[in-house]
Amino acid sequence: MLCNKFPLVVMSSHCAIFYAIEDLFVVRDQEEHKYRRSFTTMKRILILMLLALGLSCVRAHRVNKHKPWIETSYHGVITENTDVVQLDPPLVALDKDAPVPYAGEICGFHVQGLSAPFEAVVLNSTSGEGRLRARGPIDCERQREFTFSIQAHDCGTGPEGRGEKRSHKATVHVQVGDVNEFPPVFGQLEYHGSVTEGKVFDSILQVQASDQDCSPQYSQICNYQITSHDTAFAIDRNGNIRNTESLSFDKKSHYKIRVTAFDCGQKRAAQDAVVHIHVKPVCKPGWQGWNKLVDYEPGTGSKLLFPKMHLETCDGSVSWIRTTVELESSGTGRGCDRQSYSERSSQKLCGASSGSTDLLPAPSGVFNWTATLVMDSGRDSDLTYRFDGRQAAKIPDWVVPQNLTDQFTITTWMKHGPSPGQRAEKETLLCNSDKTEMNRHHYSLYVHNCRLVFLLRTDYTQTDSFRPAEFHWKLEQICDKEWHYYVISVDFPVVTLYVDGVTYDPYLVTDDWPIHSSQIDVQLTVGACWQGGEVSKAKFTQYFRGSLSGLMIRPGKIESQTIISCLQACKEGLDITSLDSLGPRIKFHLNPAQSLVVMEGEDLEQMNGALRKVSYINSRQFPIMGARHLRISTAVQCFGEDVCISVPDIEAVVMVIQPSEPRIKITGAEHLTIPASDLALGLCLFRDLHIISTVTKSDEPTNTDHISGVLKEITHNLDYCDIMVLGEELRAGLESLELQHSTLLGKHLEYANSSTGMSIYGVDSISHYTEVIRQVRYQNRQAVDSVRTFRLTCSELNGRYTSDQYTLQVNILHSEEAMQHVNHVMAPPKYVQIIHPTVIESNNYYSLAVPTIATAVIVVCIAALLVVLLAVYHLNQPQNKDDIHTHTLPEKQADCDGSSLSITVNPLEVFQELQSAEEVTEEEEDEDEEEECDISSTESDSDEEEATTSFIHHQTRMQWGKASLHC
Repeated sequence: MLCNKFPLVVMSSHCAIFYAIEDLFVVRDQEEHKYRRSFTTMKRILILMLLALGLSCVRAHRVNKHKPWIETSYHGVITENTDVVQLDPPLVALDKDAPVPYAGEICGFHVQGLSAPFEAVVLNSTSGEGRLRARGPIDCERQREFTFSIQAHDCGTGPEGRGEKRSHKATVHVQVGDVNEFPPVFGQLEYHGSVTEGKVFDSILQVQASDQDCSPQYSQICNYQITSHDTAFAIDRNGNIRNTESLSFDKKSHYKIRVTAFDCGQKRAAQDAVVHIHVKPVCKPGWQGWNKLVDYEPGTGSKLLFPKMHLETCDGSVSWIRTTVELESSGTGRGCDRQSYSERSSQKLCGASSGSTDLLPAPSGVFNWTATLVMDSGRDSDLTYRFDGRQAAKIPDWVVPQNLTDQFTITTWMKHGPSPGQRAEKETLLCNSDKTEMNRHHYSLYVHNCRLVFLLRTDYTQTDSFRPAEFHWKLEQICDKEWHYYVISVDFPVVTLYVDGVTYDPYLVTDDWPIHSSQIDVQLTVGACWQGGEVSKAKFTQYFRGSLSGLMIRPGKIESQTIISCLQACKEGLDITSLDSLGPRIKFHLNPAQSLVVMEGEDLEQMNGALRKVSYINSRQFPIMGARHLRISTAVQCFGEDVCISVPDIEAVVMVIQPSEPRIKITGAEHLTIPASDLALGLCLFRDLHIISTVTKSDEPTNTDHISGVLKEITHNLDYCDIMVLGEELRAGLESLELQHSTLLGKHLEYANSSTGMSIYGVDSISHYTEVIRQVRYQNRQAVDSVRTFRLTCSELNGRYTSDQYTLQVNILHSEEAMQHVNHVMAPPKYVQIIHPTVIESNNYYSLAVPTIATAVIVVCIAALLVVLLAVYHLNQPQNKDDIHTHTLPEKQADCDGSSLSITVNPLEVFQELQSAEEVTEEEEDEDEEEECDISSTESDSDEEEATTSFIHHQTRMQWGKASLHC
């Protein structure tokens, strides 16, 4: 058959029609054979038609002959978050069957690859143009490129796509284009670096930032920048920070800068990084971990100075260490914080023998020759006097010791500097010279060209031979402008000088003839020498320039070295806590003044531990505030090395804080009234005296006290109390202040008396001072004035803390005034009237005790006894109409009852009391009197006050007072 000749041609609809017509033709040919002729023409037509159909069938089998053609590989780019892929070359499929319909047309592209998020679409089937696109958003950060295959196919042989042909598979590489979505982020927000001072480094530290974008353009950091202004640092593109200049640890030890980063798309970091750069000092051997300022609060005892200090050796090998700690307190007090009582009091505290004469006491009514001298106010409580070459003082004759022999001692504190001029004059501290006519110096102590000279001239009554007269010492301390304690110990012909407890012998001794004896009086002076003769007008000469304190002369016994050391000892110093815990190989030395500590050892750690135990201590209750300087010096040795490290000295300051200042308060009666005739027996002025001292403390508030500063009573010593007479001085032989010496037994007190008042001095407790002052009597044998006023003041630490001024007024009643007073009160005139000030006292002070029945009974019995004695005394006295009925208690009885009671009795009541007492026998009365006397002498003042109050209700007028005719 015709179609079978083209086996390679695909069957088509044309061939099917041809076969059907051929079969029909055969059938008809068989059936209509007889009609062959008639149909010959038709057959030929049909054959031609069949040939046409056969040709058409053959042609149809050969129309989709070729496969589509595409490139073997493609490279594409897609920007993230878009769907269009830009391919190179463009996606185009070609088919050689074109322009045959279907067979020459491209119907599609197939993308083949695991999870390839792309698809290809045909834009033009005739031209074969296509487009590759994404099926969804593409994220470059998830996948930067894709590789897959693509294949094109034609439309086949008809609309149904039968017989389609496919091209070969082409490889497609698609890269995802990045978008600069993310800013740079630093790996850490804070960086720390360190740099050694004095050097410039190429890189101190490196900061790093990263970017989450996928492309190198946007994911790489192209630039770093320091955003802080005026810094000494720079940063490069890699994040390396360097310093642009050398740094100083002392100037600034820490720098804080901010850094930002930019990616290559110039997107800036959302948050800057903070960079801390610490400047390290150059490793210098020395002490580290110590404070330049150490605060010390008074009363806290010992305080560690270097609790964390250690020695930095910079890896040096140290074999031996010696460290010296020195306390320099020359700017405080007299060389250091010493007990600032008077020199006389200090000597008594140190156990020195009595008999010393203080030539520079505190100015007072009795010791008034120092009132014109200039006191050095720069010393907190030290009694120091400054001499500038124009001041001097004459010592009264009654003060000058008259019994100087071959043994005596001169002590003084002195601060002196170099004298001006090349040929300096003599500067006299102490001089005993002729008062008039001549100009002989019997003994003197002076400074000349930074040499201390002591002159001692004997007279012919002692010897007529050539004898040592001038003793010279040349010492650095004399002109170093620092305080030193000098002791001139004379055991003639040997004279020894002690300076701060160290013995010095004179380098030069000059002999001289004795002085001729004469009747000329001598004058003792301080600060210059008195020239009373050989001049037209007596004057001072050889003035002293410097400061003096505690200038004393004591005849007789030479003081021991122990007492001399005590007198110049400091109350502050260095200490070593827990000596037992020091290393076994640590050796230490602490000087007697406790101002120097020396430690040495071979082990560095043990030396560090030993130095941490050095402390400062100040034992004074009220130390002088201010700075104390510390100096630490160190010497080291190294193991077999020619060059060893050098440890510099360091200096620190101990700052003593201001102590709480005490307030000394004196209370008592402000007015006393007494008849003039009774003053001859003596009046105890201060019988009800009370002295208290309080300080303000900052305590935490309690339930009952919400005030931050509260008053608290404290106990401390006093060093003097002055009783001053206000107005005219006491008349010699007629008026006086008296004090029995027995009152001072067992106490560290002395007193001096004059017409201007009385001074009680010595370091002792407030209670002892109160007890002694209560025994002071005022006697007036011929009263002229109607009022006498006294003022009492007390001091602690040489006037550093003084009490308030307590004033007492004594009203003296003469005969006419006494009569008027008696008629007014209808009572005998001899009495003492005490007017008490109104004082409101806190619970911390004195308060009245609750009266008891026993006390009231005792006082009633005493009153009955006094009434009997008054009656007996009245009967034994001559009767005189002009006389006033009075009674004065015998002294013994007054001392016995000790009640300080003053009773005013109505004469009518006396008779009634006598009647009521008749029932008692005389023996019982005597026994009761003795018993009640003993009991009443032991009662306190407060009990007596309340008992007197109770006794008033028994119709006996009693005026209570702690001052009376008898103490």
